[in-house]
Amino acid sequence: MASAPEHVDVLIVGAGLSGIGAACRLRRAYPSRKCVILEARESIGGTWDLFRYPGVRSDSDMHTLGYRFRPWAGKQAVADGDSILTYLRETAAEAGIDRDIRFGHRVVGADWSSGEQRWTVTVERGGTGEPATLTADFLFCCSGYYRYDRGYIPALPGRERFTGPVIHPQQWPQDLAVAGKRVVIIGSGATAVTLGPALAKLGARVCILQRSPSYILPEPTRDGLVELLRRVLPVRLGNAVIRAKKITAEMVIYQLSQRNPGRMRAWIRRRQMRCLPVGYDIDTHFAPRYDPWDQRMCRVPDGDLFQAISDGSLEMVTDRVDEVTEAGLRLASGQELAADIIVTATGLELLMLGGIELAVDGEPVQVRKRLAYKTMMLSGVPNFAYIIGYVNASWTLKSELVCEYVVRVLRHLDKHDYISVTPISHRALGRAPFIPDFTPGYMMRGGAQFPSQGDSKTWRSKLNYLSDMRALRLGRIDNGALQFHGPVKSPAPRNRALDSQGR
Repeated sequence: MASAPEHVDVLIVGAGLSGIGAACRLRRAYPSRKCVILEARESIGGTWDLFRYPGVRSDSDMHTLGYRFRPWAGKQAVADGDSILTYLRETAAEAGIDRDIRFGHRVVGADWSSGEQRWTVTVERGGTGEPATLTADFLFCCSGYYRYDRGYIPALPGRERFTGPVIHPQQWPQDLAVAGKRVVIIGSGATAVTLGPALAKLGARVCILQRSPSYILPEPTRDGLVELLRRVLPVRLGNAVIRAKKITAEMVIYQLSQRNPGRMRAWIRRRQMRCLPVGYDIDTHFAPRYDPWDQRMCRVPDGDLFQAISDGSLEMVTDRVDEVTEAGLRLASGQELAADIIVTATGLELLMLGGIELAVDGEPVQVRKRLAYKTMMLSGVPNFAYIIGYVNASWTLKSELVCEYVVRVLRHLDKHDYISVTPISHRALGRAPFIPDFTPGYMMRGGAQFPSQGDSKTWRSKLNYLSDMRALRLGRIDNGALQFHGPVKSPAPRNRALDSQGR
């Protein structure tokens, strides 16, 4: 007779920035509960373990990308990928949650049983795809929002004729030699403007080919005020003040961009002009057609992109690809770019919930047809939450608020002896975009797979940290949008024991 599947209290999917943070929060709140993290890859880190291209770094300052419960102590506000990966590994080890991670476990499906009031989760293990099953009281998806196995590559006519390698940064070969090579990077986002200067420093002759410009803002790697605050304030207070300063600065830039885009555009242009050679064609290469923060703004630490342009090691070209030739690229203007290596820094492929197929009582859940409750739960789906961080600020600011809210929900269940919670709309709600007024290419290509937000105040979440903090950290749990169910007879005992920190 087959044994019953292993049962856990909370099952976290993903051991990246969100998953590690979620596990640490849950361990602090409920040390006695069984919390397991399933990670499809063979190591901690998510994005920061996957992306290994030269120069990979944070696109937010580490004082907000780092966890509030374990402040970033490094001197560099913008950190390289290896430093971030080390930070995540140390955080997991200090909290002891690294022992709860099961690597090589890819979650492929999860079915909620209303009769048993639990999830049955289907997993593929290792490279063999060996199936396994677990059951869980609560399912917490922290797997990000894009495919890990491949990035987006647009159609490039004639690509098969090119005699050199065509590489996507998501699958960067670690033995690739670039010194003395002509490298054309196709793209205009954070990856392109990060990779370009890094390859130039390795001796490559770099050209960034962009179809249209992005907003690129130079900023110092180190912050003198932050260093002063660390010297004069107690550690805990200093970290809190530094974090608040960074959050406030980013919110001011975003709000000014929304309310007075022309003024923000002029400010960015002045910052760029200070870094570029006199007479440089800013209008062609650094003047986007859209307003600031309609797409994510790129940051370049110490203006390294502009330095590479100034010293001649990097060239910007704004044009469209007509076709790939044996020796490089022919552009719509007729110009030809010689290349030994082509890099397609053309973006991500979105993948909601890591591709997990959800079901409730055997009925498949079509995520795109559901309403998102506070952009972290799905209408009609019990005991389930997911994390998608901010697009206009540090990812972690939103992910930590979601983790805090999940802990509050679990405590509410325990306090009232409930067994499950489900977002339910008691009236017809209008539908609003999951992420409003945000138009990068990857969102235009794949945004249809995301749920919609309900258009009521109770359901909606704004792209605003202070607003979300009030709603998720301080707002009522039992607000009429969540439906709670009491205990049912279960085939396996549930661990409801809480210590003094859990109540």
